Amino acid sequence: MNDIATAILDAAERRMRIGGFGGFSHREIAAEVGVKSSSVHYHFPTKDKLAAAVIRRYADHVSELITREFATEADPVKAWTRAFRAAVYPGERICPCTVLSAEASDLPPEVGAEVKRFYTMCMSTLTATGMSDRAAIELLSTLTGAMVVANGLNDGTVFDRAMCELLGETPAQPAA
Repeated sequence: MNDIATAILDAAERRMRIGGFGGFSHREIAAEVGVKSSSVHYHFPTKDKLAAAVIRRYADHVSELITREFATEADPVKAWTRAFRAAVYPGERICPCTVLSAEASDLPPEVGAEVKRFYTMCMSTLTATGMSDRAAIELLSTLTGAMVVANGLNDGTVFDRAMCELLGETPAQPAA
């Protein structure tokens, strides 16, 4: 993938994290990247294809991140907590799949399929560690729910406090 296509994907992902599928247009992405709208259309002919490419790339990134986490952490709850924390900090605040899940019934089929692929990957990776389907759904729901609340309050520490509760840890005290 060339630098312009990567910049387009990055800009679209930033906007999707804030405003979901309706949070961007080819024209806005072009202005942010500093290219003509036709250049965005050249790389991603439709908004559906651009959004699907963003989610596909994000899902692949999370899958790689989880693989790296499992290389040093056998506990799936801790590994996934660390991986999802990366979506909360610095300033990204929420996973784009979580944003799009809220509007799943209204997404174009190609985009909806990529969001579903992301959650299917999450579930299969969790259950491959020996976690039951129920436990995997509970963990994934807790992680994504904590992101939503932290985003709604514009306070990433909410995610940290929820994860400390999940892990049975004492939250760090703020510096005086």
